[in-house]
Amino acid sequence: MKESSFMRWFFAALLVLLIGAGIYVGSALVSLGGLVEAARAGDGAGVLARTDMARLRHSLVDQVVAGYLRQMGRDRPVKPLERMLANTYGATVADAMIAKMLTEENLTRLLNSGAIGSDGTAIPNMQRLSELNTSGIFEMLGRISPVKPVEFLVRLGDSENAGAVSIHFEGNGWKLSGIQLPTEAVQMLAQSLIDGKGRKG
Repeated sequence: MKESSFMRWFFAALLVLLIGAGIYVGSALVSLGGLVEAARAGDGAGVLARTDMARLRHSLVDQVVAGYLRQMGRDRPVKPLERMLANTYGATVADAMIAKMLTEENLTRLLNSGAIGSDGTAIPNMQRLSELNTSGIFEMLGRISPVKPVEFLVRLGDSENAGAVSIHFEGNGWKLSGIQLPTEAVQMLAQSLIDGKGRKG
């Protein structure tokens, strides 16, 4: 009798857990669908309303600074002072560069067309967020993976150069919190930091 009661309790708890997980992931997919539709429609205000701009800028600056350090370390070890300067001066310059990419117009264009950079040229493109079919539940479940309990990574394609986006849950729902740029694009952005440093020197 006790064993029967325990099993009923166990399966009831498991069912509640599965329903909760389904609602949680479902809410992420609904929010992602809203972002995709806003990008597809060229609705800059809608894109910004669904974006955590501080987290997004931070994620992109981190990628560029990491790429900058990789570029510097290709031929020799990076010195501790150089690493410190990269994380201060380099991050400041990268932040100014990323700010140009994240205007309402440029961010919307990046998500809709995959064009990276404030002028939409020269830097290799990434896969378009607007191409995602968010109504295909099983397809989307194959694209998303948890990063943290409150964050999912969404792959935009099957190759590394396709790029990815992160969505983060905070307060009133899920918002765009990161864009994982293709490696080649990161390298070109990092190289522009090195070139700029050389011109200033």
